Amino acid sequence: MEFIFDGPEDGPLFLFAHGAGASCQSQWMEDMAQGLAKRGIRVARFNFPYMQIRMQQGTRRPPDRAPKLVEFFKQLILESKQPVFIGGKSMGGRIASMVAALGDDELNSAIKGVICLGYPFHPQAKPEKLRIEHLPLINADLLICQGTRDKLGSELDVASYDISKKIDWCWLEDGDHDFKPRVKSGLTLENHLEIAMDKIAYFTLKSE
Repeated sequence: MEFIFDGPEDGPLFLFAHGAGASCQSQWMEDMAQGLAKRGIRVARFNFPYMQIRMQQGTRRPPDRAPKLVEFFKQLILESKQPVFIGGKSMGGRIASMVAALGDDELNSAIKGVICLGYPFHPQAKPEKLRIEHLPLINADLLICQGTRDKLGSELDVASYDISKKIDWCWLEDGDHDFKPRVKSGLTLENHLEIAMDKIAYFTLKSE
C-alpha cells in the first residue's frame, strides 16, 4: 500500500480515505490534507484497490462492495500498529464508520476517533434508503462535517433521524456535498474548508 503523507511525523495520524468517484490525489483531498498538515496532523491518504486499478487502466470502475472496502480499511488500521484517527470524504467516511462499528476489540483500541466529511446518509434522490443503522455501534468519538444543503443528507434531513446525540457536528452553512456554498450566500468554499479543518484539528489534538 502506498500512502501519500502530509504533516509532521510526530503528529496524530489520520488515515484519510477518498470518496467513490475521485482518488486520494483529487484537488479536494489534497487541499484538505495539506490544510490539516499545517495544523499539526499527520495525514495519510490512500486509494482503495478499485481506484488503484482505475487509475492504472484509465477506465471507469465502480467501487467494490462495502464489505471488501471495510476489510481493506480494517487491515490498514491493524498494519499501522499505532493509535489512529480514521475517516474520509463521503464514501470513505462511511466505510471508516462501518469499520469502527465492527465491535472488534483490537480495532476499538486502535481507533482514536472517526472523521466523516460529507457523510452520505442516503443515496442521491433516495432519502428512504438510510445508511445510519451502524452509527450507534461506534465506540470511538465521531465527528461529522456536513454542508447544510448536502443532497445526501441536509441539516433538515438529519434533524429527523434517530441517531446518537453524542455525534460531534460541524455544519457548514449553505454548503453542498463538497461544502461549496452558493454565490448568493456570500460565503466561500475556501472559508468552509478552513472551518472544517479547524474543527478536525481541535477534534484530533484535544485527545493528544
